[in-house]
Parts: sequence; structure tokens; C-alpha cells
Amino acid sequence: MHGGSIARRRQVVTCDISVEWTDIARRHWQEAGLADRIELRIGPAVATMESMLADGHEQAFDVAFIDADKVNYSNYYELSMQLVRSGGLILVDNTLWKGRVADESVQDADTCAIRAANSRIFNDARVDVSVNPVGDGLTLIRKR
Repeated sequence: MHGGSIARRRQVVTCDISVEWTDIARRHWQEAGLADRIELRIGPAVATMESMLADGHEQAFDVAFIDADKVNYSNYYELSMQLVRSGGLILVDNTLWKGRVADESVQDADTCAIRAANSRIFNDARVDVSVNPVGDGLTLIRKR
């Protein structure tokens, strides 16, 4: 008998609402030889993530990357917390929002939503958090 382990196949699931932009991305996935490892789901990400949970994918993911409509950042975060396994990572882009999150005079919907998501994340006892101040800010979250 030969001992060894069976490698688990890694796959990326990506959510988007733009067929036009994902058609461009798909060409690059094919050129890179990765198209068979990327599953594209077209539609609103909240609905897509809820569908994945309903299909039994709770704690099935190692990593979630959030960089979409800012108004839904808190929703994406909570859904990601259900989809990502303990010890997994959630990455949230644009969390410094060109410094606007620190300027209380800025009250547009996107900035207020990012502020609310940041507050929720930083006060969440279920996670460890680090903010990388590169570009617009990237928050790294490790689910406990």
C-alpha cells in the first residue's frame, strides 16, 4: 500500500454584476490557463452569497475578498463570516477611502457605509484585524 495524501482542488468563486467586464476577465483567465478553476456567478453578490449558504457552503472557503459596492460592505462582511472557515481570511479593500473615512464632514453614502463596516469589523470579537495603509487601505481579517 502506498501512503500519501490527496490534494484538495482549489477553486475561486467570483461574484459580479457586469457581463461586459467579466468577459474581459474571462479572456485573461483562459490565457493564464486558469479558466477551469474560476467559477463566475453573475448577479447581486448578496443574493449569490446567500445562495451559496443555502446550498450548504457554510465555512467552505479559505479566503473572501470584498471590493464591490460600498453600501453593502457590512452585508458582505457578515455573509463572508458565515462562508469562511475558522482560521480563514477576509480581505476588505478601500477601507481608508482616500482618507474620507476620517473626515466627519464627508457624509456620502459610500463613505458612511465604509465607516460603519470598519466599526463593525474593529469591534467584532470573532476576528483578529490588521489594516494595511497601502493605497486606499486593505483590511486583513482572520476569523477566529
